[in-house]
Amino acid sequence: MNFKASNEKGMLAGTQGYKRFTDLFIESSQALEFHEACKDFLNFLPTSPAYILDIGAGAGQNAAALAKLGHRVTAIEPMPEFLSSAQTTYNDLNIKWLNGALPDLTCISPKEPEFDFILINAVWHHLNNIERELAVTCLSTLIKPGGRCALSLRNGPAGMGTRVYPTDSHITIKQFKAMGFTCILHLKDQPSVYLHKKDVIWSRMVLQKI
Repeated sequence: MNFKASNEKGMLAGTQGYKRFTDLFIESSQALEFHEACKDFLNFLPTSPAYILDIGAGAGQNAAALAKLGHRVTAIEPMPEFLSSAQTTYNDLNIKWLNGALPDLTCISPKEPEFDFILINAVWHHLNNIERELAVTCLSTLIKPGGRCALSLRNGPAGMGTRVYPTDSHITIKQFKAMGFTCILHLKDQPSVYLHKKDVIWSRMVLQKI
């Protein structure tokens, strides 16, 4: 069974809706400050230079901020329009840009080193339950012992992306624990960084590979 299902236009299912708002998404995303949007994760970043994987990199702003901190960053994004904008906007930074998506991340070469830190920001709600199980299994093979995985889990009505599923932080932690992770940060009921999205709440967590 192919869990990378496509919609009627041949796009990955998890990207449904975004094509209608390509320019708006890129503009609003690249205007976000990493140290604000990902502030809860800052204390858990490894010392640079480290190997960092940004999954669902969108318009590239988080990958760029991590590269500016001195890290070796691999950024993965399934939307060609977002990936192209990221590569153009941040072409002066040493970032490896790849087209791909969870749950299997076949775009990553087996020769790649294990990652010290994986960022999955605003992605998990686009995966269904089966895809999440597969994604956790995949992630456990990509991160080194002691490495950390930072996730933000969204709940609320659909935004630009229309393929959304409810998330449950406790279930997510349980899935990661089954694959050898321990939870070292768990924040619930966090507001959106966008002030107009008062009906969207987030859980943020960091899980460390034992």
